[in-house]
Amino acid sequence: MDQKTIERIRKFVSDRDWGQFHTPANLAKSISIESNELLECFQWSDDGYDLQHVKEELADVLVYCRDLLDVLGLDEDEIINMKMDQNEAKYPVEMAKGNADKYDSFR
Repeated sequence: MDQKTIERIRKFVSDRDWGQFHTPANLAKSISIESNELLECFQWSDDGYDLQHVKEELADVLVYCRDLLDVLGLDEDEIINMKMDQNEAKYPVEMAKGNADKYDSFR
């Protein structure tokens, strides 16, 4: 995420004194709630969705994720790369390519 965007999110929260409500648990709940609102965009159709509404809900998810990163003092690149290392080990190309099965079915 661009640094200017990160600072804008931080300023938005700070200007409203909302940091007091941004506990890890509250932010995790908010991410889940907004994720479900994103899912609702596709409730009755896989392709008949309103792209603007999808963008708005996805932005809400991303903003809350950014807030949680800040509260926990985490670096997004670091944790994403850590998880990608785990995923690459769980899903070797030769076993996972074109296969939607969960990794435990490979063993």
